[in-house]
Amino acid sequence: MAVGTLALFYPVFLPMSAAAAVYAGHRALHVDWRMLLTQFLTGPGRTSRILLAFFLVLNWKSLPLAWTVRVFHSFIYHALRRSKTLPQRALFHYSVTSSRTSLLETDYNIHKSNSTYFADLDVSRSHLVTHLLAPGMPILGDNAKNKRVLDKEGNVVQGSFGIGLGAVFCSFRKEIGPLQGYEMWSRILSWDRKWLYLVTHFVVKGKVRPTAWDRKRMGPTRDRVQKADGSGETVDFGQYVIATAISKYVFKLGRFTVHPALVIEAAGLLPERPGEGWKGGETGTGTPEDLGDLVEDEQGQWDWKRVEVERRKGLQYAEHFAALDGTNSLFDGGEDGAIGSFPLG
Repeated sequence: MAVGTLALFYPVFLPMSAAAAVYAGHRALHVDWRMLLTQFLTGPGRTSRILLAFFLVLNWKSLPLAWTVRVFHSFIYHALRRSKTLPQRALFHYSVTSSRTSLLETDYNIHKSNSTYFADLDVSRSHLVTHLLAPGMPILGDNAKNKRVLDKEGNVVQGSFGIGLGAVFCSFRKEIGPLQGYEMWSRILSWDRKWLYLVTHFVVKGKVRPTAWDRKRMGPTRDRVQKADGSGETVDFGQYVIATAISKYVFKLGRFTVHPALVIEAAGLLPERPGEGWKGGETGTGTPEDLGDLVEDEQGQWDWKRVEVERRKGLQYAEHFAALDGTNSLFDGGEDGAIGSFPLG
């Protein structure tokens, strides 16, 4: 997701999409669809047309502009259907997105090509971030009025709000066959003073269900302690993980980097933290107090200590991922030579 995409979505892309839909509907009213369908199914060359249509249906997600449709669908879907309020504990809950491997995503090993995982990650992350954080984005986008983001001198930061993808890491464990269904389970892993880290698990479709949904009528659930069939032992959910990816996002107001805690707080998902708050301390993520007892109130809301425990737990993995940024310094421009320059790269 490029910086500025969400800043343009509501004032530009949403009205343009609505206008295009109205125009398409207007044109569709003047078409005899029954006649066209009859000619398509019975006219000369029908076998080739039907096979081509079948091929396009199976491979729709690999067609031109399909990625754009999938990503912007996530924006529109959550703009129209998101709950007005979410419990604070939803901050670390999973967003589940289903997909299926198209034939055009299959490589010469007859399974889903590793490169195609990243397009799916774009869609899964868009669902997660839009659903969780969209309410806070207009607040920060109108920072001149709301004064949520200040620079070191205490001045109100100006500029349009946007999100930038900084890096992605993906670890592959199992293959995904042609036309095989799978699910992407994405959630917030952690954050530091600059980056919001997300983790996505590619999971075998239909094998895992959450114990509850934050929204009603989202699908079946499971018992809190799920047992293996007949064995009486707790299920190892890791056995259903196909691949795991970690991504990091940066939030911007113009060219100014916005602390992730400000975005989460504006979305109403961070409880108030005493002392210097979520931006204090030497690390810029809060002072390292003893977390002590963890509290959850009757409404299922977490206190700040519970949130900080989850953030620190995820940061243990995110810090190793962030350290890989240092590998940029390994590039020496071929100081000792290079193998060669090859075509069709």
